[in-house]
Amino acid sequence: MEGDKAGSVNANIEKMLMPRMYKSLKRTYALFTDTPATSVTEDYEAVRLKLYSKVGSEYSSIKDGDINIPVRASSSRSSSSSSSSTLLLTDGSDRPIHTDYDGRPVLGSHDIPSQSGVPLTQHTATSSSISDQAYGDLLHSIPSKRTEREVKTSASIVEYRRAAGIDERFKAPGALSTISPGIVYTKPEWHAPWKLMRVISGHTGWVRCLSVDISNEWFVTGSRDATIKVWDLASGVLKVTLTGHISPVRGLAVSPRHPYLFSAGEDKKIKCWDLECNKVIRDYHGHLSAIYALSLHPTLDVLITGGRDSTARVWDIRTKQAIHVLAGHTNTVCSIESQAADPQVITGSHDTTVKLWDLAAGRCMTTLTNHKKSVRGLALHPREFSFASGAPDNIKQWKLPEGQFIKNLSGHNAIVNCLAVNEDNVLVSGADNGTMAFWDWKTGYQFQQLQSQVQPGSLDSEAAIFAMGFDRTGSRLITCEGDKTIKIWKEDENATEETHPVKDWRPS
Repeated sequence: MEGDKAGSVNANIEKMLMPRMYKSLKRTYALFTDTPATSVTEDYEAVRLKLYSKVGSEYSSIKDGDINIPVRASSSRSSSSSSSSTLLLTDGSDRPIHTDYDGRPVLGSHDIPSQSGVPLTQHTATSSSISDQAYGDLLHSIPSKRTEREVKTSASIVEYRRAAGIDERFKAPGALSTISPGIVYTKPEWHAPWKLMRVISGHTGWVRCLSVDISNEWFVTGSRDATIKVWDLASGVLKVTLTGHISPVRGLAVSPRHPYLFSAGEDKKIKCWDLECNKVIRDYHGHLSAIYALSLHPTLDVLITGGRDSTARVWDIRTKQAIHVLAGHTNTVCSIESQAADPQVITGSHDTTVKLWDLAAGRCMTTLTNHKKSVRGLALHPREFSFASGAPDNIKQWKLPEGQFIKNLSGHNAIVNCLAVNEDNVLVSGADNGTMAFWDWKTGYQFQQLQSQVQPGSLDSEAAIFAMGFDRTGSRLITCEGDKTIKIWKEDENATEETHPVKDWRPS
């Protein structure tokens, strides 16, 4: 029953559509045919140009070789040879082909009238198959000498195949199976692996932040024990301990233009230390809750802090006044970066967003919502106009100033707390479980992953990396960890591309 019903429906559809289709064909035929009594013949010049273009573009690589044109079988409706003319080929042999009344080769399989002005009827029609002679003439009319550029291109393709190790037996059949290089992927730059150089102990609590002096001779660290310690970078010896906070110190910045050190802590206090006399000279009040991040503007006398009150505040370091309150985040602001060009302030928050701010206007320029987890780490590239953001879901690269997404760096499956990048395009991410991942900035290739070892007497769960940063040369990496130590890492000077080659890299 269902089959009969479907057949009936199809028959009705065909009955309705066929008359309309024939009517449309009739109108088209009447519009584009000069004389209804004659059939539509193919334009010889158009077909010649079409074949010339096709042969030149697709068969130029075999044009210098011998060409054998297969002879097609004649149509069963072919008439006697009296209606055919004879053309002389280049090799001197004669082959009869069909021509129209103007002497041009017929390139179709349709019927044509025997003479000009004779109506096309059953008795005056001349049937013709596709002329192989016409194809041969067109093929031989194409210049056989390839240009110097084409010869060089063909040679370069052969060299590419040989260098790529493409076996000849995998070529497609025929002489047209030339493989072009296609998309060229950038191979990761080789970077030497990193190894532990020194372990520094002295704090009695988690080490939460650090900053390196512009002279590259010393660095400072802040800890949960509410102290700030100044260390000699070359030897790791403690130089001085600064006390003044009453809660964990979460942010530090050494001024490159003044002998000042700025610190911020969970006690809602921001302090300016004079390093010539090692005492506090200014306090900045305004945050309503704990402060988790601090950044010093590189060219202006401006300080930016962010915390649990979901705001980032901009301070004039001379007058101690709050210039702007950058409001817009809906959760804790836990990471801040600043730069000389717009956007001059970048903030990351537990609300999973990254915001780019116009410092002059004090308003948000762009909000990046690609992350799905808290953005705990930010890092500006020292040479390129781009930055990276780290979260438990992914590490993402962005292009400034618009904040265009570049790519994901996937593989560090942990809660990423901090990021650092040097001028050699080495990006490092530190996580809550003590793992560090080393990435090539250009390609996003992870060339090394390390597990930090806790010092004796600490729990394995304290192997957390809370902050990290390179020194001014980019050859030393400093990490602040949960086992109350500071670790300094350096590149393995004995490593080479042969001993540590790039492994398991696949273009993405």
